[in-house]
Amino acid sequence: MKAVFLDASTLGDDVDLSSIEAATGGLRKYESTTPEQVTERLSGFDTVLVNKVVLGRTHFEACPQLKTIAVVATGLNNIDLVAAREQGIRVLNVTHYGRSTVAQHTMALILSLATRLIDYNRDARNGRWSESSTFCLMDHPIMELEGKTLGIIGYGDLGQGVTERAKAFGMNVVLGCRPGQPTGNVDGYPRIPLEELLPRADVLSLHCLLTDETRNMIGADQLRQMKATALLINTSRGGLVDEMALADALRAGTIAGAGFDVLTEEPPRNGNPLLAEDIPNLILTPHSAWASREARQRIVEITAANLAKA
Repeated sequence: MKAVFLDASTLGDDVDLSSIEAATGGLRKYESTTPEQVTERLSGFDTVLVNKVVLGRTHFEACPQLKTIAVVATGLNNIDLVAAREQGIRVLNVTHYGRSTVAQHTMALILSLATRLIDYNRDARNGRWSESSTFCLMDHPIMELEGKTLGIIGYGDLGQGVTERAKAFGMNVVLGCRPGQPTGNVDGYPRIPLEELLPRADVLSLHCLLTDETRNMIGADQLRQMKATALLINTSRGGLVDEMALADALRAGTIAGAGFDVLTEEPPRNGNPLLAEDIPNLILTPHSAWASREARQRIVEITAANLAKA
């Protein structure tokens, strides 16, 4: 096996790649690779590792020796899967690596929004508390999670991890159908059509892959169906939510708040509607929900095991 890693820096500089090096018999590493450099750097290699580098038909046709693509992530939206299949190229990805870390981050967003943690921290530090006529501030409405309904769309490994933790807070979990997904009962939780879930959910958390079917799954119409007190959480993929519609909904008070770890363009070099400074009760984090060292090292070990079996 002759392998090259085109964007090794995406895993950070504190992970140990020795298991991948052992599985491949050696590994050429590039910290990052521009689109213009991809074909040249693939030349002569039968195995390529990527996280976010886009690989498509042009690359496959120019590099007929390529036999295996190992994506060091779960999502495969950066790979032309149809072209890879036609060229006989195996595509491997990594699952079940970030359950604890992503679920922890998801709950952190829910808890921060429900308790208005950031708002109260700001008020304690900017002098508003010091000026209070009573011992405390109660300017921002706090949501108690116990007894509230958590809607989960995408009940895979990550959705299940969030469900476990939400149950510990006494939340009632209801699953929503992705486009084309049947209703039913899964692990004792009802799975109902999205249009039925939206008016019921106090918190809606997304854990889907981005596909043609799920793109802009939550738009202006769906946001209007949600409670005015509801929270929307997305630690999955940018593009599942119409970002302009969400910005407008938060400004108008159509929903009470949102916590996002993902945007349609990452990093958002060309701006994004959700980066505007006048959007209330929105928490944005820079696609960091997955990024504990434990989770990143787990990606390495699973990738090595995938390659050893390839």
